[in-house]
Amino acid sequence: MASSSVRVAVALGSNLGDRHGHIHWAIARLRERLSDVRVSTIIETPPFEVPDPDAQGPYLNGALVGTTDASPDELLAFLQALEAERGRARLHRNAARTLDLDLILCGDAVLNGPALMVPHPRFRERTFVLAPLAEVAGDWRDPVTGLTVTALLQRLTDRA
Repeated sequence: MASSSVRVAVALGSNLGDRHGHIHWAIARLRERLSDVRVSTIIETPPFEVPDPDAQGPYLNGALVGTTDASPDELLAFLQALEAERGRARLHRNAARTLDLDLILCGDAVLNGPALMVPHPRFRERTFVLAPLAEVAGDWRDPVTGLTVTALLQRLTDRA
């Protein structure tokens, strides 16, 4: 049985060490694994949802979309291996990190497992995810809300 390709969206982030180097290395590695890759502009943003924002440096954030034959679990394992290869330590939630790769969307899949939730459960609340994602996949519909990424970004912006 042949696998079918699925469109995926990955959020990119880094706020430790060579931030640009970490992000560009991850993009190169993802290009080896995904096809039809599109990458957003990389933006600098302040730390989000951290107890002491002054204790962390600013993030570089972006988004990448592409297609893959890998299952969501296989892709998650690949993303986590890339993070580990760049020295990511998972000390606590929202800790500073060398590389952060989040699987945001995977086709129209809705998964609620203990290790993987797709769509990413908090992507609708994060301008630093939605703005870059809207740049490369603004028409992509969130399978939970039915709204496009652009509409989700507008809704979030309107609330601010």
